Amino acid sequence: MPLPLNSSAHLHDTNAQARYHMIEQQIRPWNVLDEQVLELLDQVRREDFVPPEHASLAFMDLEIPLQGTPDEAVDKGWCMLAPRVEARMLQDLQLKSTDRVLEIGAGSGHMAALLAAMAKEVVSLEIEPELAEMARENLLGAGVENVRVIQADGADSASVQDVAPEQFDAIVLSGSVAQVPQFLIDKLADGGRLGAIVGQLPVMCFTLLTKNGQQVQTLQPWDLVAARLANFDEPSRFNF
Repeated sequence: MPLPLNSSAHLHDTNAQARYHMIEQQIRPWNVLDEQVLELLDQVRREDFVPPEHASLAFMDLEIPLQGTPDEAVDKGWCMLAPRVEARMLQDLQLKSTDRVLEIGAGSGHMAALLAAMAKEVVSLEIEPELAEMARENLLGAGVENVRVIQADGADSASVQDVAPEQFDAIVLSGSVAQVPQFLIDKLADGGRLGAIVGQLPVMCFTLLTKNGQQVQTLQPWDLVAARLANFDEPSRFNF
């Protein structure tokens, strides 16, 4: 006897199929070929981290508003990154099971869940109280136990030092900035990697910084555009 269309089993099957198409049609063609990363995107259910009012957008190739109007979400950085962007950032960071990771911009908690599946521990900072609570609830619901979500301003060096005084093996900025502040680079342990979306409209690049002793290597392997993280410095604009 066929299951009724509104059954939870049918919904699970529909989501599993949509997740499969997201991985095969959006993510894999974007040069995400690491099988561990692809498996994680299937296991860490994106739909569990999307606000209920945007459930229909869970598997689409776009940034999802987490609160406020769509325009306000983009202006304030209250967005969930597109799935192919999260996937490729995760791949390029090349995390190890012993890594301690700092994330700036917890959002809904989805990227933190992905990071936590590959690393030892994740500290995720979120400036917005409502989003910090959303991330905590989503991570708890997903059974993720090695993430600490802290309400703090990740653009403020004193705040970051207060809540996360240690150095990290990897740092992830889950949104775009005009430039990476030096205090975050200083928080990298030797051999550590920092991944951030850097630049100004219409050109931004994923920027991967690797710290080796006193040297920092910079790679910018791919282009994209993403919503700004709050409070990070913007270059001065002169009016003539």
